[in-house]
Amino acid sequence: MLLRLEDFNMPMKLVFELEDRLRVDHERVRLAQALTLNLSKPRMGLKGTHGLFGSPEWWASIRERRMQLLYQFGLVQRAYVSGQDESTSNNTIDLKLGDGSVHMTGIYVNNKADADLFHPGCQVGIVYALDELKQQPAVDGGVNYLNIALEMAVSVG
Repeated sequence: MLLRLEDFNMPMKLVFELEDRLRVDHERVRLAQALTLNLSKPRMGLKGTHGLFGSPEWWASIRERRMQLLYQFGLVQRAYVSGQDESTSNNTIDLKLGDGSVHMTGIYVNNKADADLFHPGCQVGIVYALDELKQQPAVDGGVNYLNIALEMAVSVG
């Protein structure tokens, strides 16, 4: 586990682990890997610098911290439905980070019922893998990454 729940000053529940999701979503892994390997699409998909998405090499790059990770912790300002799919459950939050900035992020859960745990005032921790995209450089001239949610936790109680 990348998020250390004991480091939070309150009870937290780990509600999302990408590794669990990918165990049942083989198609997502297959499609992502195929796009990485598709030479006819040089600007689409991941670069594969740290292994093919979801592969043992990719997970080892994460565990060994060869791939850059981004940790975000904050307070939910707002929970809401976004996107075009009809939904009765919130799927997005505005997360106020410690530096005062507010970031919109998805609600990631392995069990759909856990989406109801996200509400204004609760604490959230999320860790992303920053995986390089084929399309380089980024608009600012730096490295262009895809932020891939690996784990998400929310305060409970």
